Amino acid sequence: MAGLDENTPIPTEITVHRSSKRLELAFDDGSHFDLPFEFLRVYSPSAEVRGHGPGQETLQQGKRDVDIIDIAPVGNYAIKPSFSDGHDSGLYSWDYLYALGRDQQTLWNDYLEALERTGGTRDPAKVPPPEPKGGCGHHH
Repeated sequence: MAGLDENTPIPTEITVHRSSKRLELAFDDGSHFDLPFEFLRVYSPSAEVRGHGPGQETLQQGKRDVDIIDIAPVGNYAIKPSFSDGHDSGLYSWDYLYALGRDQQTLWNDYLEALERTGGTRDPAKVPPPEPKGGCGHHH
């Protein structure tokens, strides 16, 4: 998770638009961003998505229809959304949200290119089941 930079603008409004699945953010520097839930989910700052270092990122697939079912404040520096797919471990600091808004088009294009390059999909119905975890794979 990115730390809170003292120069980062602070949100003055955070509005959840459930019908259009968008999070609207207004910052005290006059910036205004409209971030789709899917975008927020695929760019979650959690270790599950970003890994613990460069090259450990996990490309998120099938998140087109994801919803935010709750948002909890975290101190005076972040929010913690709970998504409809069960993901709730990302802390979105003000500086991270600001960067997502500022760089939204580039990040979204990068995501779509990664999906295309890997044969991935935004469609939840087309995501292959996860690999089994643990064990040798044999049935004894």
